[in-house]
Amino acid sequence: MQTDFLVIGSGIAGLTYALKTAEACPDKIITVLTKTTSDETNTKYAQGGVAGVMNMDKDSFEKHIEDTLIAGDGLCNRHIVEIVVKEGVQRIKEIIEWGAQFDKNNLGDYALGKEGGHSEFRILHHKDVTGKEMERTLLAAIKNKSNIHLINHCFVVDIITQHHLGYLVTKGTPDIECYGVYVLNLENNKIEKILSKITLLATGGNGQAYRTTTNPAIATGDGVAMMYRAKGRIENMEFIQFHPSALYEPGVAGQAFLITEAVRGDGAILRNNKGVAFMENYDARKDLAPRDIVARAIDNEMKVNGTEYVYLDCRDMNIEKFINHFPNIYEKCKSLGIDVSKQMIPVAPAAHYSCGGIKTDEWGRTTINNLYACGECASTGLHGANRLASNSLLEAMVFAHRCYLDGAAKINLIEFNESIPNWNAAGTTEPKEMILITQSLKEIQLLMSDYVGIVRTNVRLQRAMKRLDLLHEETESLYQTTKVSPQLCEVRNLITVGYLIVKGAQLRHESRGLHFNTDYPFKSDRLQNIVL
Repeated sequence: MQTDFLVIGSGIAGLTYALKTAEACPDKIITVLTKTTSDETNTKYAQGGVAGVMNMDKDSFEKHIEDTLIAGDGLCNRHIVEIVVKEGVQRIKEIIEWGAQFDKNNLGDYALGKEGGHSEFRILHHKDVTGKEMERTLLAAIKNKSNIHLINHCFVVDIITQHHLGYLVTKGTPDIECYGVYVLNLENNKIEKILSKITLLATGGNGQAYRTTTNPAIATGDGVAMMYRAKGRIENMEFIQFHPSALYEPGVAGQAFLITEAVRGDGAILRNNKGVAFMENYDARKDLAPRDIVARAIDNEMKVNGTEYVYLDCRDMNIEKFINHFPNIYEKCKSLGIDVSKQMIPVAPAAHYSCGGIKTDEWGRTTINNLYACGECASTGLHGANRLASNSLLEAMVFAHRCYLDGAAKINLIEFNESIPNWNAAGTTEPKEMILITQSLKEIQLLMSDYVGIVRTNVRLQRAMKRLDLLHEETESLYQTTKVSPQLCEVRNLITVGYLIVKGAQLRHESRGLHFNTDYPFKSDRLQNIVL
């Protein structure tokens, strides 16, 4: 199969890119691959909203820029922050033109919310399912584009480079090129090659590296892992954001139900098991401090008091307003016997967002030619050491636009590489025991949660690396001798992602943003990005 533009991932980043490219290049074919169904993405589960300076009378670009820089704890690229904040408003207006419905007040103006780290009300939202509404809008829009081919149930195994032509490719190899991908077609269980002129990685996050996460099961860091294997550059993977307030359900692991930060923005208060509001002891911004600070505060309260959760107190909030703004949260709590008007909600931090990822420039270009990345899998320089709430959907749209502009300008200068060999599965057999894969997944999630969580130490990181080395050895042996399956590929990718997180954490001899190491409790004077 050949396609002019290949998009891996069908979240807000991939679909925005595909739609814009299809409109600008009607004579070109854009193929979008997704490993499950088109709407099962991290975007779908984004509750809070998208940040943008929509009211210039009360807000300003400079305020949004400054809030982002403060949250990023010194590691944001100011140039990139300015690009995203200033261009983001136009991107928001575009998705509104495509049909996205954001909530409005009685006067017909957008009902802007406020979240942790923001100095003004600037969050547009659709109830508490903003990401789902934006995903719906984009999926509806691409249906009208005949040159967009959306293929479900297609698992991308590897990026094709000169390595697959028999050349030795290292991180020092100049001009590594992407020629397409090998994919596992889940309809026939065969690995096929797709050749492309330009490829975009929009593969989302890696929350499944942890035992409890707000991410869906598909968030296994596939893009980052493939990029690392292809000898592309990855940076700042140690900065894993834990959302402070995931709903705590005893005995439930895997995907946790998110209680959006917008609830605290509307007045909810965090309390410990004694009913004491504790955030004022950690930060002057109290419950609306940036996520890294709130998550560490909750983690400390849980350890000091010997509990597995704290409480989110919504009892003083207007219940009618709560139900209107957060209908899904209200119904979820109600299904568990929690009346939010009378009872507090048990919450605990859960792995939520990867601030690092595939290193890109201001046009979304990676260190491999003709390969772009945007969305959560990319490290653009916007988030630094900690992402400001509701900046992720904004970043995805801005860089999808920039990737499209750069790619469309040079598509006619690129030729297909017709000499790529077919996938060679000779000598492999069907896996005899799935337990070898499922148990490895459990081990990864357990060791990452216990050793590489909100608070880290050198000893924990060392132990995590030793166990990851063993898991890597076992899984690579399995990969070389058995037929490829999605489960095996995901475990393999998660081991790579785990290694990158731990290695980045070991190389950062300081505590900054989302990375807190008790052996290096203070920030160093040297601001640096950890590039692997």
